[in-house]
Amino acid sequence: MPSAARVLRLAATATAAATAAAAVVVLGVAPTAVADDRWSVVPSTGGGGRSAQEGRPYFYAEGVPGSVLQDTVSVINPGRKPLTVRLRGADPDNSEKGGGFALRARPTDTGAWITFAERTVKVPARTRADVPFTVSVPEGATPGDHPGAIVASGGDRSAAVRVQLRVGGPTLSALTVEHVAVRDGRISYELVNRGNTVLESRLAVRADGLFGEVLDRAPRTLPLELLPGRRVTLSEPWPDRPALDSVDVRLTVSAAGGAHDEAGASARFVPWGAVAGAAAGGFALCAGGAYGLVRRRRRTEEKPGERGESGEPGGSGRTEVELTGAVT
Repeated sequence: MPSAARVLRLAATATAAATAAAAVVVLGVAPTAVADDRWSVVPSTGGGGRSAQEGRPYFYAEGVPGSVLQDTVSVINPGRKPLTVRLRGADPDNSEKGGGFALRARPTDTGAWITFAERTVKVPARTRADVPFTVSVPEGATPGDHPGAIVASGGDRSAAVRVQLRVGGPTLSALTVEHVAVRDGRISYELVNRGNTVLESRLAVRADGLFGEVLDRAPRTLPLELLPGRRVTLSEPWPDRPALDSVDVRLTVSAAGGAHDEAGASARFVPWGAVAGAAAGGFALCAGGAYGLVRRRRRTEEKPGERGESGEPGGSGRTEVELTGAVT
């Protein structure tokens, strides 16, 4: 493992110490050439004008526990009015729907390790302000990925740039897929990052019914970066599921570094509307048959030969004699 002095870097080149004041650079861009006057916050490239916006998309940092990393963030104001922004560090989280990034209200990890030369920066019109900052990695920091962000807030909006920090030491890629369920035309599941690296996962889906395969989706990359220790709830649409079948669904997930897991669930599909209609028809048929049977039985019990002359059973007291031979 290299010494702390050799890993004091963020992305490309270390900049001035965070104790230096923010530098203000006039943008060399004509007003008519500015297509968007919305201000932005980006990693500094050391150049001016558009080169700062077209440089690094985020900060990348590597350091061992106890190291102090240095770099510079740029606030670009292409508008015609001066701008005042406040800088802060933040920790991202997979708390948005579908596992998207959101920023925690209070940083406890990388966001809390960031210190700016100036937290409040005044940027004149058509000017770029370069603000040095440091990332102080604690002695007890766990190895692996520690995502963070630098947030600038000013006026009625906020903007952020990501900080990808990796702390030196052993890394582990591990994930599990859990709580698979089939309901409402979707296959829902939970994906858990049980390692210490950010994971881009791949998912394959298969389902087999009583008469063979009913679903087979090849592995595809999920549109999310799962942060270490995070759990997200996701789902897969299944609009063409069978109408009548009993199926076993199996999900397989994988990621770089050998991470792999499988989980499944069983589901039964029954067309309850048709079943209810058939049940109602069967009930009506049985009821009609029972009514007819009762009427026939009553008619049998009331045959005319068993009635008196008055029409009531045994009404006259006469005895009917059975004829056993010919009558002449």
